[in-house]
Amino acid sequence: MLLRNAVLAGTSTDQPYGLMQNAAILLRDGFIQWVGPDMDVPQEYVSENVQDLEGRLVTPGLIDCHTHVVFGGNRATEFEMRLNGMSYAEISRSGGGIASTVEATRQESEAELLKGALSRVDTLLSEGICTIEIKSGYGLDIETEM
Repeated sequence: MLLRNAVLAGTSTDQPYGLMQNAAILLRDGFIQWVGPDMDVPQEYVSENVQDLEGRLVTPGLIDCHTHVVFGGNRATEFEMRLNGMSYAEISRSGGGIASTVEATRQESEAELLKGALSRVDTLLSEGICTIEIKSGYGLDIETEM
């Protein structure tokens, strides 16, 4: 498949970083075979199955190298409290903070934790994340972490 009319983000041997406008990508057998300016597409690729990306941005796969996807509870209200000037210490003293999600995590079954984690992973994948390093931390001791 030949993807044409793309904007590519990334690096190349010609420039350290940036966007390549009006770019093309040739995919064959699940691998990228060629990348470059659309006007430089080798003639033998022009007759490939062509898809016009209409100027859409194409980026390398993203890596989330520190994420917690296995947890219970929700701390969304704490973000609003912080926006309204409350300190983390005040939130923690009122029962919020990490202690609230540690407790919620301990209350959920393994099946509930898995269901929530898979939903979060699906969201990350849909946003272009291709590699996820999942952190633990809600157990606070070795037995619970295991």
